[in-house]
Amino acid sequence: MSSRPPAPAPPRPGPSGLSSEAQESLQLIAEGITAVAGFGVAAIGLVRDGHLEMAAVAGSPQAREELIGRRTPLHLLVNELEVADDWGLLKFVPHERLQSEVETWAWVPEVDPLDVPDAWHPLDMLTAPLLDADGAMRGLVSIDLPDDGRRPGPERRRLLERYAAQASRAVLRELEREELEEQVRLADTARQVVRRASRQRSLARILEESSEALVEGFRALGMWIQTFDEDGLGTGAIHAIDGTAVELPEAIIRVAERSAREAWAAQVTVVVARGRLGDGLRDHERAQIVDFLDSLDIGSILFVPIGVGPETLGNLVLTRPHGGAPWNQTEATAALDIGRDLGTAILNVRAFEREHRLVKELQALDQYKGQLIATVAHELKNPLTSIVGYLEMLEAEDVNAGVQQALSAMDRGARRMVRVIDDLLLLSKVGDPSNPVIPRPVDLSTVARDVVDLTSLAASKRDLTVHVEAPACPVLAHGDPDELDRLLSNLVSNAVKYTEPGRTVTVALAREGDEVVVECRDEGFGISEADQEKLFTEFFRSTNPVAVAQPGTGLGLAIVARIVERHGGQIELDSALGRGSTFRVRLPAADPAP
Repeated sequence: MSSRPPAPAPPRPGPSGLSSEAQESLQLIAEGITAVAGFGVAAIGLVRDGHLEMAAVAGSPQAREELIGRRTPLHLLVNELEVADDWGLLKFVPHERLQSEVETWAWVPEVDPLDVPDAWHPLDMLTAPLLDADGAMRGLVSIDLPDDGRRPGPERRRLLERYAAQASRAVLRELEREELEEQVRLADTARQVVRRASRQRSLARILEESSEALVEGFRALGMWIQTFDEDGLGTGAIHAIDGTAVELPEAIIRVAERSAREAWAAQVTVVVARGRLGDGLRDHERAQIVDFLDSLDIGSILFVPIGVGPETLGNLVLTRPHGGAPWNQTEATAALDIGRDLGTAILNVRAFEREHRLVKELQALDQYKGQLIATVAHELKNPLTSIVGYLEMLEAEDVNAGVQQALSAMDRGARRMVRVIDDLLLLSKVGDPSNPVIPRPVDLSTVARDVVDLTSLAASKRDLTVHVEAPACPVLAHGDPDELDRLLSNLVSNAVKYTEPGRTVTVALAREGDEVVVECRDEGFGISEADQEKLFTEFFRSTNPVAVAQPGTGLGLAIVARIVERHGGQIELDSALGRGSTFRVRLPAADPAP
């Protein structure tokens, strides 16, 4: 676990958890009471986590040294105040009514009382409880050592009450300001955590991006996150802010798992420290937790459940050193909100990881399919080559017309199978990521004219006009010459095949910025929207009966799409039934050689 201190930007808290500025304000209030009220000592304590913690002491260096940071169980004070004399805002408990040994939790001056009936006794207690608008005690002003050594009379009490009222308003105002600043600071921490965590795609990155904001925002010594695996068990990873693994004992892991579920169900955080180990723990579990905290030199932790909806996903642990400020309710509330936000981020990470695994599996399956196709095609090609060769030899023999017709039919079927196998081999080649393109400048004008020449016989049989529209200068693409030749050949042969007799097929070439644009336009019967969605899928044949009547393997356009993709280009289709089709291919352009 990392235990680096937070950056010094936010003011460090004092013993009561207040910032240094708030501490100074309370000290000034206490000094003001001693200066004008005629008492030697004034102390201000704040209610923190069921205790009264002394935050400011004025008038006596000895009292300040002994009292600052001292925590007194609140119930002891409440018990004493129940028997106090009610002096308005002031409560006075004469020493003879004290119910506990006040020396064990309060400062007692070493003075001898006067020998008078109204003498001030060192154990007398004069206080002004600080109550908020709801009547809850937020703090206490204690006054001791009157200058004249006497208990205050009615006139002096009225003066003290006025000062107590002013002090009460000032202290409560300071506490409200401090709480507001704390809320703003923690809200900013939550915003930073959400903003940084929500855009990450791994738990390690979530921790790396949010740890600084969490440690600084909560004034923590360090932190770690424990995640449960997808089955909900607490055997997932534990991540510290410096990336190292936190070695938790198995027993602690199980306690943390159970506690996280209980805390998430109740929507609460848990403070764990020596003397405060939470409910629901067995004695041996408490001892294990104390030993674990001591082994890491940690004074206390804020245990925050992480989850989404009903699902508990893990826990966030923020640590503070021995003697560090106690965790307050504002921090606990902000931490629980962050636990919800981290739960959403972790759930998104898991969804992304599942999708990533699925993509990897699909890629592996696609690679296997390509290998299978290539293997089968190779195994078929050799015997087919032999068959075609022997058929050519038999056709050269002097045989009767019936045999000759049968041989011709066999030859056409065998050659069609050879074309299918060649397409399969090419499909496997252009779909293999381990077979990258070795590009060079290719003049598409020359390739297009060669392709048109090769299809001229098929076009003339269908009374089609096929022509090329290209600028006078070369139209250079950056790619593999054979593959670009096959791309244009498949587009043109498809256009010729599916265009009605007497019409036109146009191949247009142009340079647009850093791209070369190739358009193959036909005046055929077009492609429906439903067919367009699957047109570039292997072995897909159109549902149009007119198209199905034409021979084909369903591989030509799939090969075109693969070639375009591996060249870093794009292919677009503009088509509708009855108005022909335009295939538009964009490829990286190449500059002419100097």
